[in-house]
Amino acid sequence: MRIITGKLKGRRFDAPADVEVRPTSDRAKEGLFNVIDARRYIEGARVLDLFAGSGNLGFEAISRGASHAVMVESSSKATNHIGKVAAKFEIAGQVSIHNVTVERFLKNRTASFDLIFADPPYDWPLIPDMVETILEDGWLKPDGWFILEHDVRHLFHEHPRCVFTKPYGRTIVSIFLLASETDTQEEPET
Repeated sequence: MRIITGKLKGRRFDAPADVEVRPTSDRAKEGLFNVIDARRYIEGARVLDLFAGSGNLGFEAISRGASHAVMVESSSKATNHIGKVAAKFEIAGQVSIHNVTVERFLKNRTASFDLIFADPPYDWPLIPDMVETILEDGWLKPDGWFILEHDVRHLFHEHPRCVFTKPYGRTIVSIFLLASETDTQEEPET
């Protein structure tokens, strides 16, 4: 994997060894961050990266100017790896790592975030519940974005708070806002 742009542009890192993760592809990550860059200011943002895996999305956000990334991952091997990469990139002070399940983490909100990324296993049965928890329980700042990666088993283009949805190969990226902006919604390309 590589950091696409920003202060860490071109830096490479691997997924954690012996951990089953599905890092966001460079194509999907670039498309996703192009949407963010075109419509939202990322400088100084507080980011939450759920199902962080390798830390790929959180690291990219920091590279592009986010002030802090909270990374949540249930695998201790993955969280150890995230810590090592953050130290190698000299951004450990901008990263908080929580070795806990997303379900448990979302039970106790301690802050609101400008950007929330979630890249759960596509067959995780709690995806719809997670969407509602994040939108209803104060996890997003009023102008915050919740960005979910999923596949065709969970389609959100008709959700009243989904303002963008686009496929990148097998991965579909959906963006949710607290206020509905259905006039800006894009249908998945076929």
